[in-house]
Amino acid sequence: MNNKFEKRFLRVLFILTLSGLPFLLRKPPMKDSILTFLLNGYTNGIVDRFVITHKLIKYPVRYFRKEFKIHVLFDFLLYPTVSVIINKLTKNDKPLVIIYKIILFIFPMFLIELWAEKKTNLIRWRRPWKWYHTLLSLTVKSVLNRLMIGSIRALDEKVEKSS
Repeated sequence: MNNKFEKRFLRVLFILTLSGLPFLLRKPPMKDSILTFLLNGYTNGIVDRFVITHKLIKYPVRYFRKEFKIHVLFDFLLYPTVSVIINKLTKNDKPLVIIYKIILFIFPMFLIELWAEKKTNLIRWRRPWKWYHTLLSLTVKSVLNRLMIGSIRALDEKVEKSS
């Protein structure tokens, strides 16, 4: 099977994300951005490994096919970058506004994944995985990531004030 479109699509995503990342990470607070990026990437690898091991999702076309069964580009670059953007845009927001903004970011990602599952060879959902599992897992993971970063930020501010 010829996967030229899929490979080009992944290359474009890789180049766009990689070229924008330095600008995103250098804006203050830099340590929050780097922590968010690394934490999200780490947990993505764990979650993706779980769904791959349990044969819920398959990535027929991906980078590093021989080395990894997970989707390295999405897990370690694309989604962590979106997570950094979410954390920056929700830094001073109340919980309901944070959830609203997360859904605004996650929904387009979900629509792209839905399109990719239906029209490309980039991803295959296997039974019992359905579209709502993807939407729910992306939303919950993003909320939990934002909660962890918010908690770390609050703890850091508390330590700085007591010093």
